[in-house]
Amino acid sequence: MALPLMPKATAVWLVENTSLTFEQIAAFCGLHSLEVQAIADGEVAVGMVGLDPVANGQLTKGEIERCERNQDLRLKLLVPDLPLPAARSKGPRYTPITKRGDKPDAIAWLLKHHPELSDAQLCRLIGTTKPTIASVRERSHWNAPNIKPRNPVLLGLCTQRELEEALALAVRRGGVPLTPEEREAQDREDGGYGDESPYSEQEEAR
Repeated sequence: MALPLMPKATAVWLVENTSLTFEQIAAFCGLHSLEVQAIADGEVAVGMVGLDPVANGQLTKGEIERCERNQDLRLKLLVPDLPLPAARSKGPRYTPITKRGDKPDAIAWLLKHHPELSDAQLCRLIGTTKPTIASVRERSHWNAPNIKPRNPVLLGLCTQRELEEALALAVRRGGVPLTPEEREAQDREDGGYGDESPYSEQEEAR
């Protein structure tokens, strides 16, 4: 059942400005009748300013009067006859301008250390595009000589939790993470992006 905005504040207004029963107010506001009685007794919502449901278009004065005349009736929430705004699909992650130049470094790091991630996951994780990922992977990016693999979490492009969730999903989908030995070997490397060695054997096999 749909409830009014700020149910408790609405209940305060109805208690103070109408002769509706506690049960009627409780049913409309989604509260227990004892809680409405406590509001009337000044034990709950002390100092709370009531919210007028007539002024904000959730009730009509005629609807209140109709229920005041018959305690067995229940208030009906007024649903505005307006089209709902179209739901917007979640767009690409917004990245501050100052951090956009760090994306190629983050892509290089993820390709090197987490080859199990799909390109689609990389796009969602750091807000990049597949052509950019491809250019970094193939070393054809316009700034390739200056790209240095850097952790996207430390760059502020994603959180550690988001990265861990993406890795867990990749494994569930059949991705193969680096072994501890491979990861240790990666960590021992200087991290130069311009060398001729591939990010990993798995990346070569893609």
